[in-house]
Amino acid sequence: MQNLIHYFLDTPDAAAMEQKLHALLTPNELAEMQKRLQIFALLEDGVPQRDIAKQLGVGIATVTRGSRALKELKDHE
Repeated sequence: MQNLIHYFLDTPDAAAMEQKLHALLTPNELAEMQKRLQIFALLEDGVPQRDIAKQLGVGIATVTRGSRALKELKDHE
């Protein structure tokens, strides 16, 4: 995990970050990460989990997992 963290921290700007993400991840992995970020944003906006699942075309379990992950992030801030 430390290698991955340093890989991203050693990035000078957004364009370089985009290149690194495209080099490291498949198009599907990038799409999934973007969807997870959307889940986080919608949860933070107070959108109900079932509405998020329907809006993004994902399972309720995916949204619930995102909700738990977001809570853990906030607990560590």
